Amino acid sequence: MTTDTQFPLMRTVGFDGLLVTFAQTMSEPSNRAALAFRGAVEAQQIDGVFETSASLASAYVRFDPSQLSHHDIKGQLRALLDSRDWYSAPLPSGRRFWKVPTVYGTDLAPQLEDAASAAGLDPAEVIERLSQSRVRVLTIGFAPGQPYLGPLGPEFNIPRLKELTPVVPEGALVLAISQFVLFSGPTPTGWRHVGQTAFRCFRPEMEQSFALNPGDEMQFVSISRDALEDIRATCTDGTGGVSCEEIPA
Repeated sequence: MTTDTQFPLMRTVGFDGLLVTFAQTMSEPSNRAALAFRGAVEAQQIDGVFETSASLASAYVRFDPSQLSHHDIKGQLRALLDSRDWYSAPLPSGRRFWKVPTVYGTDLAPQLEDAASAAGLDPAEVIERLSQSRVRVLTIGFAPGQPYLGPLGPEFNIPRLKELTPVVPEGALVLAISQFVLFSGPTPTGWRHVGQTAFRCFRPEMEQSFALNPGDEMQFVSISRDALEDIRATCTDGTGGVSCEEIPA
């Protein structure tokens, strides 16, 4: 992959953090690099590093300056960066593939037709393409356990709404800029509400409260409204009728 010569770029964040950025904007390779590099840092179990995370195109490392100097951690991370091409690196092991039953359109997801118009497609074609798309959990953010998912095809590189929708419910699947967001709770949004699920991303009552991890993959399979109502009535554990399997390393 050809990248700007300044990337990967390492920067200091506060007195106890470093941010390694792989591109100015999110792309499949830059997100892959962020996830793979974060996983490699975790695997090294560096004494003094006590937190890592990955965003759309960056990896964050937080450390204890009383145990690990800035000079030393920068040196270790630079050596790791130089050890391989992270833009084509394998994604971390332990990832899962989730198939999530989803109602597209209807009054449950009333902005599907608007999204179709913005994409220049027929609503039925939009449903077919979206329901067949297998997307990656690019990052978790904005709200607890809430995934940003993609990338979708370039036809779905549609802008956000000019005005906020006052609220969409938990389990709402929203669309903009070639990405999905699956909402973990009721919230306002400027993204178009195109699908509705019964899947709960954030389950504070569970030992593992975040259902998803960055690098997981998801497919939002089209079902009828009646089928979703059956899931809501019979599936009370928050999984929303999903199927889940481990992705082979």
